[in-house]
Amino acid sequence: MDQIKTQFPIFANHPGLVYLDSAATTQTPSVVIDAMNDYYTKTRSNVHRGIYDLSEQATAAYEAARTSLAKFLNADREEIIFTAGTTHGLNLLAYSLTPKMSHRDNVVLTRLEHHANMVPWQEMAKHYGFTIRYIELTAEGELDIASAEKVIDANTKIASFAFVSNVLGTVAPVKKICALAHARRALTIVDAAQSVAHLPTDVRDLDCDFLVLSGHKLYGPTGIGALYGKKMLLEECLEPFFYGGDMIKTVSYTGAAWADLPSRFEAGTQNIAGVIGFGAAAEWFMNLGWEKITTHERKIVSYALEKLTPLVAVTGATDPNKRTGLVAFTIPGIHPHDIAEILNQDNICIRVGFHCAEPLHRHLGIGPTARASFGVYTTKEDIDRLATEIEKVKTIFA
Repeated sequence: MDQIKTQFPIFANHPGLVYLDSAATTQTPSVVIDAMNDYYTKTRSNVHRGIYDLSEQATAAYEAARTSLAKFLNADREEIIFTAGTTHGLNLLAYSLTPKMSHRDNVVLTRLEHHANMVPWQEMAKHYGFTIRYIELTAEGELDIASAEKVIDANTKIASFAFVSNVLGTVAPVKKICALAHARRALTIVDAAQSVAHLPTDVRDLDCDFLVLSGHKLYGPTGIGALYGKKMLLEECLEPFFYGGDMIKTVSYTGAAWADLPSRFEAGTQNIAGVIGFGAAAEWFMNLGWEKITTHERKIVSYALEKLTPLVAVTGATDPNKRTGLVAFTIPGIHPHDIAEILNQDNICIRVGFHCAEPLHRHLGIGPTARASFGVYTTKEDIDRLATEIEKVKTIFA
């Protein structure tokens, strides 16, 4: 991993950049940019519809990306639906799965959730009357299985939860929660936005019913993501709510019938370059190898906690074995925005605020936090510069 930064043009264009906001958006390697440029400069055309060489070549590249994502998740091709991102996927599921629910039913979330896995369910609850329950946290910020066993009951229709918290780095016991939900005949949805670049994601092993992810969290382009769903559920439980284009099998003046999977959920002209880039990112990432990725991350997280714990108040567990590649923190008496601005002056990029998880911050009794999050390109030298600059921040505000 020592030379991997050379694969990312952003670092050549910004010498000295310390990019510590990968939980929001990872940087993009040249191989992904090249794949998208090849589409725009060599095969630019619409997919699936053209009976000419350019369109057929573009279609082949588009569908090859679906194959790559299926391999990445250990899914079948027909189970991969391209979306605009994780938020799009979660909204699609919330809109499609809830219309038959009533006041007798409930949806189970967790205290860790991103707004994108909370607000859609809240809005649907207003329409259909079901209740929302939350799995509680332990003192260390992990999901409490005893709480899960209590709130997931015979009236639970859906359990939707994040694989990894984007504030605490906490890893959910996905298999246990899925097993609990399935024992009560509830569907399971895994928000894998924060996990896909940090933990192997095998949908067969997890036995989740649906899983959503974003390209820009996996070293790919923004504006693209994927929804995985078990084939039977995609066919029997999920109804499209975007209409037009290739998702239609036949149409008359009085109605329409939907195309087969996966087309029925991909209305209109898709983000073709984004899909191709997403597929290239998945292939590039798989070629790095999970052992190399996780070993590097463990070293960086351990080193970051060692350097930062004496300087700041770390949010969540300080055990590197209990979090993935991010550290959220506060400095008493110093607003996170001031921390970020001073770091920015030294070309260090971090994220500050509620990180689209305001309820979690309120639940923990804290305000906004600063967050440093890591990628395959993060080095110990990056952490050293962060620690040095934090010491400078503390001196300025002493």
